[in-house]
Amino acid sequence: MKDAPGQTPEFFSGSTAQGNSLLKYVQAMDPETIAQLSKPMSSELLQVMENNIIGLLGGLPSQHFDITVATSREDLGRLLASAMMSGYFLRGAEQRMALERTLGISEITDTPSETE
Repeated sequence: MKDAPGQTPEFFSGSTAQGNSLLKYVQAMDPETIAQLSKPMSSELLQVMENNIIGLLGGLPSQHFDITVATSREDLGRLLASAMMSGYFLRGAEQRMALERTLGISEITDTPSETE
């Protein structure tokens, strides 16, 4: 935890060329593009992501408890990576579900019909 401000932590300074090129690619993106990619497509996805993070951190209601979370920089990095991967997976699942609904091949429907 002795990294100076602005210094890249060791878990971001990848030893492979691919890791460095991905980092450079993301850093070169416009803020609007990053905001668009970061925004969930639906409120359902946002709710699932919030529930996932609450499950990782613990779900005590803050109005009844004074909650403080303490962790190391490395564990916080792992938590962030886990949340990002979960969000990436859920966003892909949401896009697939929308595509399947559009094509009419989804097994999950909002109004199930037994005659189909």
